[in-house]
Amino acid sequence: MWATDLLLRHRITLALALALHATTSPAAGPAAPDISEADLERVRREQPAVTEQDIEQARRRHRMPGNAELKAAPVPSAPAIDTLPQPATRAPIDLEALARGYASQSDAMQAAEGLARGPGLFVFVSQSMPQPALQRLIDQAARARASVILRGLAKGSLRETVAQVQPLIGTRQVAVQIDPQAFDRFSIARVPSFVLVRDGTRPVSCAGGTCAPPEAFVRAAGDVSLDYALEHMVRAAPAFQGDAAGFLQRLKK
Repeated sequence: MWATDLLLRHRITLALALALHATTSPAAGPAAPDISEADLERVRREQPAVTEQDIEQARRRHRMPGNAELKAAPVPSAPAIDTLPQPATRAPIDLEALARGYASQSDAMQAAEGLARGPGLFVFVSQSMPQPALQRLIDQAARARASVILRGLAKGSLRETVAQVQPLIGTRQVAVQIDPQAFDRFSIARVPSFVLVRDGTRPVSCAGGTCAPPEAFVRAAGDVSLDYALEHMVRAAPAFQGDAAGFLQRLKK
């Protein structure tokens, strides 16, 4: 039985080998084309021949320049810096003075979000306001220790903003912030506007992130002085008299 199985397997293996040989035999596929000597000669004639003369001509046409030629070549001149466009003003921007002014109220940003340790007073202005009115409010904000809030950059440039704000600040120590969210936080629709935030205010969630609760601040708007705005807010909301007292006292000094 074992011998019969072995013989049968041998026959099957032999049959498979013959079948594979038949399918891969050259006779089973198309005949390969014959290449004659005439075909080879035609290819040789069509193939361009590169001679030593051709190589020499190409070498002379694309030769490397010599040392003398390299030394004689003109050297590109350095750009004339003095001929470049110059800024309209050559007065340097005193960023250090601005930084000192901003540092006068290190917690001004927290105060604008209703996190003040003590009452907060904010003056919302725009650089499109008349310069005398803007100058007066910045001077009063410095004396009252209030924060001046701008919505955005002048012409989209920080340098342009600094160049416009620095002459207004001068040597005063006043906090100037660029905070468009503060305009939304206190619903500022016109400038100048004034916001007095009550002492001990804790922030609440709002669309602007964190805001002072509506009952924790009072707002006024109009082309008026800072002390007039404070007195108006106290008359409209007597509960804020104590919060406004310190600012009014500093303004009257």
